[in-house]
Amino acid sequence: MLKLALIGYGSMGKEIHKFAQSKGYEITNIFEMDNPISLKGNFDFDVAIDFSYPEAVINNVNTIADLGKNIVIGTTGWYDKIQIVKNIAEQMSIGVIYASNFALGSNLFIRIVDLASKIINKFDSFDIFINEIHHKNKKDSPSGTALFLADLILKNIERKKTILNEPINKRISPEQLHIASLRGGSIIGIHNIFIDSEAETIELTHRAKNRLAFAEGALLAANWIIDKKGFYNFSELIDDIIK
Repeated sequence: MLKLALIGYGSMGKEIHKFAQSKGYEITNIFEMDNPISLKGNFDFDVAIDFSYPEAVINNVNTIADLGKNIVIGTTGWYDKIQIVKNIAEQMSIGVIYASNFALGSNLFIRIVDLASKIINKFDSFDIFINEIHHKNKKDSPSGTALFLADLILKNIERKKTILNEPINKRISPEQLHIASLRGGSIIGIHNIFIDSEAETIELTHRAKNRLAFAEGALLAANWIIDKKGFYNFSELIDDIIK
């Protein structure tokens, strides 16, 4: 059974801790802002799971690489530095797997949206847009999943050219893909894709009921990455399962 370290001990860190222990995993280390991971000490873990802060990801990956360990990154909001993390993984020969969302259902939802947007590309009468809702304490907006879905739609639908994700008070261009974000309450996460024409509406929805789905996915990723080197997205794990 894997030995795990947790980087970040907020809601997700606590959920992973509880679920991992219920499955017999040993949590050997918990790193937080007042106890950051460092090179000092002999750490007895196989894989680290990072659900911390976007600004901490590069430092965390560097430290994990220096320790010769592998890492699962569930933190979002750092994707402008993906190439840096990829370079670290490849140069230091460690395994890194990341996702904007580790819930299995969410990743299957992404596959469905991918197929749907390819189909909608052929039917100009349909517009497409995104709505996402999360709890009031979520640090990033739009969500990493919403941005990933938007990039996927832009790739598949030729008439959509740019993402619009700020509040607006005017008509948008048909070339813009609008993401609307709402924050409030304790909602774990809802992502809606609306495909709309003058006569019909198709709605695709993924609704996270609780954080257990993310914890299950993070542990699945930890078990998958343990014997690998290089930089991976969670979608590659899904490919490996369904091939």
